[in-house]
This record gives sequence, structure tokens and C-alpha cells, in this order.
Amino acid sequence: MEVHETHETIHEVAHASHDPEKVSFNRKIAVAISVLAAMLAIVEAAGKSAQNNSISANIEASNLWAFFQAKTIRMTTMETAADALEAVAVTGLSEPAVQALEKKVTDWRATAQRYRSEPETNEGRKELAARAKAAEQIHQTALASYHMYEYGAAALQISIVLCSAAAVTGAVALAFAAGGLSLIGVGFGLLGWLAPTLIHL
Repeated sequence: MEVHETHETIHEVAHASHDPEKVSFNRKIAVAISVLAAMLAIVEAAGKSAQNNSISANIEASNLWAFFQAKTIRMTTMETAADALEAVAVTGLSEPAVQALEKKVTDWRATAQRYRSEPETNEGRKELAARAKAAEQIHQTALASYHMYEYGAAALQISIVLCSAAAVTGAVALAFAAGGLSLIGVGFGLLGWLAPTLIHL
């Protein structure tokens, strides 16, 4: 339900009847709709933010895993080259040539080790995997939060519709049903904010 639709509903509800008792009931319903519309706006804004966070974290995780794969390829290449050079070094070369080859092998193995783990830059395979898993966790939590906010928004929208129906029909039961649904909507909103992974729907 859009903001202008909610405003029109409030206006219609507030002026639906000239009976003092009905007017009093309708005014209460109009206030309830205003409060529900405000809560709906908050829950929908929070849901949009959670959705954006989820998408951003998913992109970050994908980028980190791609970087991890690139480091794996480089590390494997260095280790393979070092192994091949070691095999060449044992075939009757002069002492200076053997030393030069051994130094190159040592350098390549050190580079391969740096690709495996590099805490200084946080860009070794070990660190990249940890960062990617952390980004995946943020993505999952934000996605769960987004779903909770969506359920909350749906419940609040239905409660606004029920309030409108209560004003038109004068059925107090509909107003109570709207109140119950609004509590469910707020509950889902709070779950999305405080504990999005507490329940799985």
C-alpha cells in the first residue's frame, strides 16, 4: 500500500459517518491506520537496506573467491615450476649454475608460500578464504533479515486493509484482527532487526 493510498484511506475513514459513536470509532481507526502506515514505512525501509546489504556482501564474497582461485593458480604454477627446476638442477650442471637454480627454486617456493598465506596484506589464500566466508555469513544474515522485514511489511499492509474494512463495516472483530496482525508484523520487523536467523520460514 502506497503512502497516498493510506492518506486517502485515513480521510475516507475519518469522514465516513456523522453518527457520533461511529465518528469516534472511525477516528480511532484513522489514528491506528496512521500508526500502522508509519510502522510499515519503517519496516519497508529496513527491508530495502537489508536487501542492499545482502547483495553487496554476496558480490564481495564472489570477488574474494575469484581472487582466492587466482592465488591458487599462481601458487600451483610456482610450485610446479620449482619442482621442474629442481629436477633440472640435479643433471650435472656447474656449481654456480646449480646455486643459481637453487636460489630461483627457493624464491619460487617462498612466493608460493606467500600466496598460501600472507597475513601482512590479508591477501593470501588462507586469509581470502576467511574473508570470503565472513562475507557469505553477512550475506546470509542480511538475506534472512530481508525476508523477516518482508513478512512484517505484508502483515502490516493486511492490518491496514482490515482497519479500513472495520471502519466501513463497523465490525470491531476486524479491528481486533488488524491489531493482532499488526503485532505479528512488528514482531517480524523486530526479528529482522535483532535476530533474523532465529526462525526459518
